[in-house]
Amino acid sequence: YINAHYDIPACYVEQHEMLGQSHAIYLAKDHLNTDEPVFIVFGDHIFETDFALIKNPKSDAVIYVKEVEDPRRYGVVMMNEQGHIIKFVEKPENPPSRLAVIGLYYINSGKKLVEALEWQINVANRITKNEYYIADALQYLVDNGMIFLPETVSNWLDCGNPDAVLAANQYLLSDGGMDNSDALDIKDAIIVPPVRIHPTAVISQSVIGPNVTISANCQVTGSIIRDSIVGENAVIADVLLTHSLIGQNASVNGHYNTVNVGDSSSVGMT
Repeated sequence: YINAHYDIPACYVEQHEMLGQSHAIYLAKDHLNTDEPVFIVFGDHIFETDFALIKNPKSDAVIYVKEVEDPRRYGVVMMNEQGHIIKFVEKPENPPSRLAVIGLYYINSGKKLVEALEWQINVANRITKNEYYIADALQYLVDNGMIFLPETVSNWLDCGNPDAVLAANQYLLSDGGMDNSDALDIKDAIIVPPVRIHPTAVISQSVIGPNVTISANCQVTGSIIRDSIVGENAVIADVLLTHSLIGQNASVNGHYNTVNVGDSSSVGMT
């Protein structure tokens, strides 16, 4: 996806064992172990923020946060009177603050980050429920003198479950500039914006939208689809879909329902 959509140099490191955030980052240590800065972005989060703070010469790192109602579900930060982060706590029972860490981190030295990860994994073995959380590595850096500043984000969507993925889709279509309904020329269908329909998708005798994304090479006939995402090469026929996620190469046909269908699956509804 990165290679197809972005003109940037990229390399990939695969995590074969799901041992957590720090472990995944540590696998890329050969690319990080320099004095150059590092940006860490969790792939299942969508956010809006100002990156100006990373140029602040008074800090070594910037951690992006958002105030939440129930911080027990997240990693949170605690700050001192100077506004510096002094403590990271992962999913606390008694949260020291309501500032949740959103999965976006700037650290001005990759070498120091690798040092912290090596300490966490190979020396202290700081592991929680069979996962190495990045909070422990960041705490090591704070305890060893690095100055961390928090920066709030204006919008944050955590796409950790189907409802959140659909909410993120709606946000991107409505506010993120992803709606392409004005550029579509589909004569045998009714399009209700906002939608994003790949030009290779074939739509006939259907009503699509609002808040629908249809990916490349899909075929949709005789259907009504709203508030849903349809993956590449899916085939949809004679259904009314709402609040649904349809995987790549999936086939859905039949009657009305709300469904989440995995890749290469076939579902018939009567």
